[in-house]
Amino acid sequence: MASPSTTTKFSSVLLRTLHNTLQQRTDLEGQLRRGPLQIKAVQSMVDEAQANVDAAAETLKKTRMTADEKQLQLQTREVHVKNLQGKLNTAASNKEFSLLKDQIAADEQANSVQSDEILEVLERIDTCEVELGRAQKKLEQAQADQTKRVNEIEARLEQVRQDLARINEQLAAHEADIPAAVKADYRRLVDARGDEALAAVEQDSCGGCYQTLTTQVLNQVMLSTLTHCPNCNAFLYQA
Repeated sequence: MASPSTTTKFSSVLLRTLHNTLQQRTDLEGQLRRGPLQIKAVQSMVDEAQANVDAAAETLKKTRMTADEKQLQLQTREVHVKNLQGKLNTAASNKEFSLLKDQIAADEQANSVQSDEILEVLERIDTCEVELGRAQKKLEQAQADQTKRVNEIEARLEQVRQDLARINEQLAAHEADIPAAVKADYRRLVDARGDEALAAVEQDSCGGCYQTLTTQVLNQVMLSTLTHCPNCNAFLYQA
């Protein structure tokens, strides 16, 4: 860690300007990093809406398959009933006739139950179709919102890139005024800590780590002498 102070002059005005510019750069870089995450969040809403559509479509498909199976079963049993009814006329005995009548009655009862079940399934199909329609509308809305939101995000990111380029130019111009004796130290700290490499003195404390500063350190800062915070090593300047 560098010593708390040296005899090198480093004006608080320049340090303050550097700090403000570095903070603006940090903010802009943060916006650039958040941009893809925001786009991803918008996409997740579309993905969720698509998943709901897929689920509704699958439910509708299975319900229709159930209806088809039940209708096929009903048709098969109806054919069987007709065949049994045809056999009544050729029954060899009263016992056979009675057995055929009982079988016909049982099948007709089963057909009645099957018909009711088919009606219920058809009603479920109607409900599923409505739910699928709603899910599709929500998907369309989510896709429209996505297009609008992504365009807004990308337009803002382009502006942020332009602002960042301008800030970097300003920062380079300000950094050209840094005393040669401390440029390497400044570069090392800024590369490692970004804008946290500098801190204003606030109420006799370091604005970065809030360490209370000694009178000697405060005097050095007041005299625009290069001074590091004894605790966090940030370049100190008078706010």
